Order: sequence, then structure tokens, then C-alpha cells
Amino acid sequence: MRVSSRAIIIENQKLLTMFRRKYSEGKWKEYYVIPGGGKEEGEALEENVARELKEEMNVDIKVLKFLGKHQDGNREDNYFLCEIVSGKPKLGGEELERMSDENYYEPRFIEIASLDEYDINCKDLILQAAKMLQEKD
Repeated sequence: MRVSSRAIIIENQKLLTMFRRKYSEGKWKEYYVIPGGGKEEGEALEENVARELKEEMNVDIKVLKFLGKHQDGNREDNYFLCEIVSGKPKLGGEELERMSDENYYEPRFIEIASLDEYDINCKDLILQAAKMLQEKD
């Protein structure tokens, strides 16, 4: 099973995402993903999400809370509410190396209020995280 950790980061009612545009099988597909990636052997889930955000978005994060996991086939994604403690989201790591005209990556903040307009997974966990942050303020 492929295990990964993903960071739900919300600033000013906007969610940090990785926008993707891919050309595959003769057509373009555009969608958004919650940043994160695969866990390495011996790595804790919290270490995994921090490492992935540093690699792919050049930011240091603080893990605030485990929000839940989503399993699909032989894939398990673990979601954490996180906050950026230093850095500004900027593409890096494997995503930068793999980027081409037909395989595009871009860190983007999207409005939580417009979440239904976006092709992104786990909207329920995103909304749960947004609500938790509102109640905290």
C-alpha cells in the first residue's frame, strides 16, 4: 500500500493547493491537489508531511492536528491541518524537475468559499479544517 501525508494549509480563508495541468491520452486535464506525498520507510507521518512540503513548496510547516485518512484501493492519504512557519510557497523538488508544457505544476491559493468550483479531493476535510480554524479565532 502506498502511504502518503498531505497538508491542509488555510490562510485568510484560502487553501494552499498544487494546481496541475496534464496532457494525457489526447486531452488536457486540470485539477488541484492538497500538497504532500509518499512516506519513506521509517518516517513518521508528521515527518513525512513536513519533508514533502519543504521539498515541493519550499516552506517549513507546523503540524497542528491529524484530520483523518482516505483509502482508495492500495493508496492511503493521511491529512493534517498545518500552518506555514517560514517561507513562501514556490515550486521545488521532483515537481519542478518533472515540469513541462504537458505536465504543469503551480502552487496556488484557492478561496474556501468557492471550493465547489474546483476539482479537488477531500472537500469534507478541507471544510472541517476551515471550520476548526474559524472556531479557534
